[in-house]
Amino acid sequence: MACLVRLIDGSFDPAAQLAAFSAAHAQAGGIASFIGQVRAGANEHGDVDALELQHYAPLTLPGMEALAAAAQTRWPLEGLLIIHRTGQMRPGDPIVLVAAAARHRRDAFAAAEFAMDHLKSDSWFWKREKAGGEWRWVEPREQDFADIRRWA
Repeated sequence: MACLVRLIDGSFDPAAQLAAFSAAHAQAGGIASFIGQVRAGANEHGDVDALELQHYAPLTLPGMEALAAAAQTRWPLEGLLIIHRTGQMRPGDPIVLVAAAARHRRDAFAAAEFAMDHLKSDSWFWKREKAGGEWRWVEPREQDFADIRRWA
């Protein structure tokens, strides 16, 4: 299985990445993907102006690679792609792309969801957003923890 895990500190084009991944896995019967982006609009503190993701470099990429390996052992995948961005982003900017290619769609869906649930609540990132002119740390929601518990 071909697995590509990237941690980047700049913008990326999810459509181009997904097109290349799909072309590389033409033998797969299904490819499931998820693109996460910075939300535009208001939250309880005002309009979101920016989002920043910080991380601890010695743990982040190895942790993402371990997550990919765990997905590979749980489902028969043809390929897995995880791209996660760090640094400051604006509304509409892509944050994360997860794509799983498998012979059968259910394996692709499950692997992509597994990876996203772990990235969202059991990850190595600290997130803060700027709204109403002030930076605030963003903590995982209870739903995020519930999502990850179902994989235990």
